[in-house]
Amino acid sequence: RVAITAGGFEVDTSMVQIKGKVIQPPKLGYSNNQTVTAQGGVWDNRGKQFFRALSIKNWAMLMFPPQNQCQTADVKAFCDVMIKVGRDNGMQIAQPSYVKYLRENEIQAVCEEIKQKAGGNPIDLVYCILPRNSSSCYPRIKHVFENQNAISTQCMEMRNMKPPKPQTIGNILQKVNTKLGGVNNIAADMINIPIFSKPCIVMGADNAHPAQGEGSRPSVSALVGSTDKFACRYATQIGIQKTDGKKVSSPVIESLQAMVKNMLIKFYQSVKTKPQRIIFYRDGISEGQFYHVMLFELDAIKKACLELEAGYAPTVTYIVCQKRHHTRLYVQNPRDGDRSGNVPAGTVVDQGVTSTTDFDFYLNSHQGIQGTNKPAKYHVLVDENRFPADMIYKLTYHLCHVYARCTRSVSIPAPTYYAHLATDRARAHLSNSKYNFDSSDGASSVGTANRGHGASRPGQTIEEILKDISPHDATKNKMYWI
Repeated sequence: RVAITAGGFEVDTSMVQIKGKVIQPPKLGYSNNQTVTAQGGVWDNRGKQFFRALSIKNWAMLMFPPQNQCQTADVKAFCDVMIKVGRDNGMQIAQPSYVKYLRENEIQAVCEEIKQKAGGNPIDLVYCILPRNSSSCYPRIKHVFENQNAISTQCMEMRNMKPPKPQTIGNILQKVNTKLGGVNNIAADMINIPIFSKPCIVMGADNAHPAQGEGSRPSVSALVGSTDKFACRYATQIGIQKTDGKKVSSPVIESLQAMVKNMLIKFYQSVKTKPQRIIFYRDGISEGQFYHVMLFELDAIKKACLELEAGYAPTVTYIVCQKRHHTRLYVQNPRDGDRSGNVPAGTVVDQGVTSTTDFDFYLNSHQGIQGTNKPAKYHVLVDENRFPADMIYKLTYHLCHVYARCTRSVSIPAPTYYAHLATDRARAHLSNSKYNFDSSDGASSVGTANRGHGASRPGQTIEEILKDISPHDATKNKMYWI
């Protein structure tokens, strides 16, 4: 500050004062037409059953810690509490039909054993108890059961099993019900937003690049798209693209056209009508990349539609979501803040600290737990639907309430969050691998070594790697990454 003052500058010690507004939260819908309204981004689902609860009839319980640490009585007590909590939430859960202690190198054999015992009947779930810090075990479980055999899994560390806590198990069952195809709650007011007056698909996209030092590992992208009228259920498409460890990775999703095409087909198969509107939330790009990425990806979306049917041109709203910024919002009067002193959930700021020419806004959609909240910043780069600004604010805020893992609104819309989870899952299958692109002849082949799921296979093509890290075809319509 001394240097600044010496240069003839003055520093204003007061913050910029701006006006904001608070959006009313949606009503959250549960089974039997029960509703609850979020208060400050949080709601209580006790006494309410999932909007669409599924049953677990045929399932397995696998324990990776040794039996002297994870005793049979502990497993039985945990299963009994899970069955009771499931019943309270509307899920009918039977006792596990297969229980086994095993080591990590036995996963493949145990999977075959479970399938054989099932005798061709569907296996609803494989529940895995893991030791602490089992970083290599998790991706192997996911690869063998989900990628190769389309069997849903749920992993939990042993420390969460003893003693079994109903609240912890309730949170886990929210994930399990969603993975199996259920819906925990809906934002009941959302379908009344005029955006949904026409068939509308909501998409979220993310593109994750290799970190510095990871060489030529491919970039992983994910696209999720809604498959119901409530924008609660999502299908997934995974893509990878070549990178060069010496250059900056391409920010665009190069395979977006094919991914969008497949997503539109899934929407039609589920809803029985073609979407006339596309709401596209994009994460993972910086301001300097906005228009380059938007032009490429908007063109890919348009081409995907025309590839399905000549003249098919749904209107697109393209929104970029950002959390990497340094803006913070504070209440002028402490009485207006939440219990941690942050601006209340639903606070929107669209003036004073935003662009005077572009359509951007800040939305604090979640309740602060500790410290100062970081609001998400949104840039509406394209809006062919010509939605009023308040309508986009409301849709974005409501989408933050359908995140299936918890009974809290989250900091970014659920589809954006889901796309991030899907990329993380795909990258988990690369965690113990090293893919080096052979750039000597420009061919799209790679060499692999130290693969976490089998022997190395030199000369894999991009298509082969994509198949290796992508979910099973029967799993792509499920929210397996939740």
